[in-house]
Amino acid sequence: MSAYIIANVEVTNPTQYEEYKKLSSKAMQVYGAEVCVRGGKVEVLEGDWNPQRLVVLKFPSVEAAKKFSESPEYGEARASRQGAAVMRMIVVEGL
Repeated sequence: MSAYIIANVEVTNPTQYEEYKKLSSKAMQVYGAEVCVRGGKVEVLEGDWNPQRLVVLKFPSVEAAKKFSESPEYGEARASRQGAAVMRMIVVEGL
């Protein structure tokens, strides 16, 4: 069963965040993430949720998504993000 990592990112230091984007992109390639959404325009259709920067990644399974999230490659990206953004991330089973 496929799985999706969904992240809402509040970028606080755009210059520093560029390094995170490079490193996280490398980790996505290593772990086979399919990028579905990465920072496109967001329009609220219902409710009061107002995400800053939305990212949706598709993986073959929840286990694969967790392997990516817990990987040394993504750990390096995560460390580079410190002080550059606030990340809220979930994994959800798909169809």
